[in-house]
Amino acid sequence: MKSNKQRRQEIKAQRLRRAERQLQIRHVNARPVDRPIGAEPVTPALLRSNNSYGIPDFVQRGYYQDRPFRCKDCGIEEIWTAAQQRWWYEVAQGDVWTVAVRCRRCRQQERARKDEARRIHGEGLAVKSMGRTHEDGSSTNG
Repeated sequence: MKSNKQRRQEIKAQRLRRAERQLQIRHVNARPVDRPIGAEPVTPALLRSNNSYGIPDFVQRGYYQDRPFRCKDCGIEEIWTAAQQRWWYEVAQGDVWTVAVRCRRCRQQERARKDEARRIHGEGLAVKSMGRTHEDGSSTNG
């Protein structure tokens, strides 16, 4: 009898083989795609799986292309490049339905803000747990 971990590994390997077979069939049947300059090809087998019935437009198209956006914090017009999209979806395993909404500077500021909030929260929890025990080791609750 196999453990759940072994079975999950088998299922994952089977899904990868199936995705590679489907990708090979698509490549055999597909016509050559005329990609714009700067576009990056999509590798569907590397995308994170999702339970959606829809397919993102870049997968249907077969390539990533530069995508303009406006930063939601500072309002600056930016471009999410095809290479950045490929890294986000295929390497970092980002959700295929997400898009860039912040420029690099605002992302760094938001990350620093969250790190500081986590630090302050952690300190508060430490102080709270210290207040629950007396110096003699007895608990205040009981």
